[in-house]
Amino acid sequence: MDKVAVLIPCYNESKTVKKVVEDFRKALPEAAVYVYDNNSTDGTGDLAREVGAIVRHEYQQGKGNVIRRMFREIDAEVYVMVDGDDTYPAEAAPEMVRKVLEGQSDMVVGDRLSSTYYTENKRPFHNFGNSFVKNCINRFFDTNIQDIMTGYRAFSYQFVKTFPVLSHGFEIETEMSIHAADKHMQVDHVIIDYRDRPAGSVSKLNTYSDGFKVLTRILSLYKNYKPLGFFSLLAEILTALGVAFLIPILTEYWATGLVPRFPTLIVCGFVLIAALQSLFAGLVLQSMEQKNKQDFEMQLIAAHEAYKNLQKDEKEQEQ
Repeated sequence: MDKVAVLIPCYNESKTVKKVVEDFRKALPEAAVYVYDNNSTDGTGDLAREVGAIVRHEYQQGKGNVIRRMFREIDAEVYVMVDGDDTYPAEAAPEMVRKVLEGQSDMVVGDRLSSTYYTENKRPFHNFGNSFVKNCINRFFDTNIQDIMTGYRAFSYQFVKTFPVLSHGFEIETEMSIHAADKHMQVDHVIIDYRDRPAGSVSKLNTYSDGFKVLTRILSLYKNYKPLGFFSLLAEILTALGVAFLIPILTEYWATGLVPRFPTLIVCGFVLIAALQSLFAGLVLQSMEQKNKQDFEMQLIAAHEAYKNLQKDEKEQEQ
C-alpha cells in the first residue's frame, strides 16, 4: 500500500504532463505518481513514463471511467487527484495530504473559486457554470463546498473504497461532492492559485454539452439522494396545475349548477391523483434511502477494517 498516491487522469496532455509529474514528484517525494492514459494519441503515456510516473491505461473513454479504474486498482493511505493540464499548483498538495492524515478529512477540495479562477479562466460560461453548480448543490444538499467542479482533490482510503463511481465523464466531480455531502463525510478546503492552460494545451471540456450533463446529473442525484424533496416538489407542481384548472370549473358549477367541461374535470382528477401518488412514492423511497445510509455506515466500518489490515500487513513485511 502506498503512503500517498498521486492520480493523474490524462487524455492527450503531451504539452503539460511531464511538468505535472515532475512538480508533484518534487512536492511529494514520498508519493507514487500514477498517470492513467485514456486512449491518448499524442504520446502522453510515454512522456509521463520518461519522468518517473507509473503509467497505466483505461480504454473506456471518459474521465469517470478513468477514476473508477484508479480507485479500484490502487491502495493508499492518501490519494491526491489532479488533472494533467498544469492548471493546479503542486505546492498545495502537502497541505491537502496533511489534512487527510492529521485532520481526518475524507475529502479535501482544492478551491479555485476563492482565489484566481475568475481572472485566470478565459471562458466566461465556465465561470458562470461553476458558480451556478456550486450554488445549486449547496442549496439542494445543505452543504458549503466552495468549489464543486475542481479537478484537484485529496481523499482518504475510506472515501475512495466506498465511493460508487456511476458517471462516465466530467460530471464525476459533481458526483463526488454530492456523495460527500449526503454521507456527512468531512470535507475541508485548501485555497489554491489556479492558472489557465498554457499555450498549445486544449481543454477537452465542452461548455454546453458537458454543462448539460452536469445539470442533468445534479437533478438525477437529487432524486436519488433526496427522494422525498424531489417527489414532494413534483407533487406540488401537479397539485398547482390541477387546482388551477379545477377552480374555473367549480366556480361555474357553483354559479350555474352545470359542468360543461367534463374532459377538463377528468384530467384534473387524474393530475391530482398523480400528485398524491408522487407524494407517497417520495415517502417510500425516503425510507429506502435511510436504509441505504445505514448500510453505507457498515461499509465504512468494513473499509476501515480493510485499511487497518493493509497497514498491519505492510508493517509485517517491513519487519
